[in-house]
Amino acid sequence: MKNSTLVKGTAAIAVGAALLLGGGGTLANWNTADTANPGTIVAGDMNVKAPAGKWMAGTTDVTSQINAGTFHVVPGDTLVYTQTLSVKLVGNNMAATIGLDKSVVSNFTDKNVKIDPLKLTNSAGDVLPTTVLYPVSGSDTQTVNAATTFQFLSTTPNLEDVNAAYNLGKVTYTLQQVAKPAS
Repeated sequence: MKNSTLVKGTAAIAVGAALLLGGGGTLANWNTADTANPGTIVAGDMNVKAPAGKWMAGTTDVTSQINAGTFHVVPGDTLVYTQTLSVKLVGNNMAATIGLDKSVVSNFTDKNVKIDPLKLTNSAGDVLPTTVLYPVSGSDTQTVNAATTFQFLSTTPNLEDVNAAYNLGKVTYTLQQVAKPAS
């Protein structure tokens, strides 16, 4: 009889455990869930547009607009290409450099022509101390004036570069994102 009681007791325990584990009872811990609304992340933007510019010849004091296709330079001449650029910068931590891609076709000897670094001014005419640009408050787009100076050096010897040509049809302004300096 002992075996029968032992078997009945074991069977009762097994059935009780099965009921508890199978959902007939509660062995679960409490849990809950909630959904957060973190919003949407939006990417910034950048762009540069360069409509036709103009060529000027002369010194800083006296300049005149020229047609680069018909103007013939001689040693000592300085030509300046001015360009109004429309620059779009959108981003909380946006900073970008603007530069001139000088991949042009030149038959001039490098030692006879000097191309100055790109000079930028803002729409008020103030010279910008660097070629790094930042978004402006209140607008995604800003106007920047770019000037590139070509100096045909008076030290050109003999008749070097006579009838040489500088094909500037492929000059491109580039806008390159850079890391914004820590403030």
